Amino acid sequence: METVYDWLTVAIFAGLVVLFLQRSVGDRPPRDSMFQYLAASAGCAVANYFGNEAVAGRGLVYHLLASAVILATLVYIHLALRPLDKPVD
Repeated sequence: METVYDWLTVAIFAGLVVLFLQRSVGDRPPRDSMFQYLAASAGCAVANYFGNEAVAGRGLVYHLLASAVILATLVYIHLALRPLDKPVD
């Protein structure tokens, strides 16, 4: 946990874990698949890799790649997993 990318991607991943646990203990069957969480987790890992390479001195392109992957991962989480939707009774 040395770079801002480490902290940011771990925070996103922690949010994914909380969302998964919250939905897995509900009365209704979960509306999402484990593969959706896997894709979001992979996005965190890839963004962290690019971010750590950028901090190690690889250049601006890696910062841009890391930022783009983080943004894409957040958009994917919002569209695919829908964390802000209210449960339907």
